[in-house]
Amino acid sequence: MIKHLTLKGTPMEIGRNHGEKGREQVLQSLSTYEALFHGYSKISWKQAKEMALSHLHAIEQYNPDFIEEMEGVAQGAGVEFEDILALNARSEIALATYSGKTRSFSDGCTAIGITPPLSNNAILSQNWDWKAAQIKSLLLLDIEQEGKPSIQMVTEGGIIGKIGYNSAGMGVCLNALLTNRKSEQVPIHLGLRSVLNSSSLHEAVSKIKDGQMASTANFMIGSDQGDGRAMVANYEVSPYGIDMMTTNEGKVVHTNHILSDKILENVEDRNEFKFDDSLIRKNRAEQLIHSKVHLNQTIDTETFKIWLSDEFNKPNSINHYENERAPEHRRMETVFSIIMNLSNHSMELCVGKADPNEYTYYNLSNKGVIKS
Repeated sequence: MIKHLTLKGTPMEIGRNHGEKGREQVLQSLSTYEALFHGYSKISWKQAKEMALSHLHAIEQYNPDFIEEMEGVAQGAGVEFEDILALNARSEIALATYSGKTRSFSDGCTAIGITPPLSNNAILSQNWDWKAAQIKSLLLLDIEQEGKPSIQMVTEGGIIGKIGYNSAGMGVCLNALLTNRKSEQVPIHLGLRSVLNSSSLHEAVSKIKDGQMASTANFMIGSDQGDGRAMVANYEVSPYGIDMMTTNEGKVVHTNHILSDKILENVEDRNEFKFDDSLIRKNRAEQLIHSKVHLNQTIDTETFKIWLSDEFNKPNSINHYENERAPEHRRMETVFSIIMNLSNHSMELCVGKADPNEYTYYNLSNKGVIKS
């Protein structure tokens, strides 16, 4: 069972409660990333903190509340602010300067989004594939902030932005992308939080466009305004701009390689497992969607549970297993599976490998949980 925290108040109060109540998970994240940075990239934790500080000025200009909240997490957990900053910049430290000579690492995942007319609801989902040890770092956060939508988000202890949805019908998933370039702008996890702080799609996009993000990633963003008015799209962000990719059919898929030719004009895709992992997962997800549409069958959250549990091409399947033939730093497995129904402000979560019988239902109005 994931630890579930309700956080409310000022950014400092939200952060301090996160750090105090989720201290065990914060310390797990620090332990994991200190070991990973050193073991795979030969980066000491001191160096990681110095690298994270290069983003400080941009964050202060972007949203000083994020600085205050990270300071609160640090105080609550009894660690240094730079420790928490490094966790929130972990993608920039790990993913954005991969040369092939260093053993950088990348979390993998498969994200699927469906809207009307293919479903009665707007649904965002993904499997988050990473190191199994990080199951112990997971937190489910309900965040209530004055003047902003309420948020329900799954994250790693100490990281203040990740995968979730809000009371305004907005939701976001993350696909990590391994590239050769980064900037000293805003870390992508803070971009994810900005999306979740938003009340509309145009507000969300304004926070991640024009090179505001320090590294390259895909944000699958969904917006449901009620009465069947919904959209889901892939937004590949980078230090050099953004590209939006969607379809008129109401379906999008993304895995862990760059799709946009515009983005590829400025960064290189360094995913050496594109053809034997990422591309297969993407095509398999699209095949599963096409099969349902072709047979004119209903697509709902139960459908997503089957899709996310799919084991075609195992271990490099949508429901990902550790591939012992891959280099150690690139071995990963599904750590959690999430299905977000943006139309009714609810989600279903399975910690560990995706299993149709093991999802737990949550929503923003009822803090209790019900087994699905």
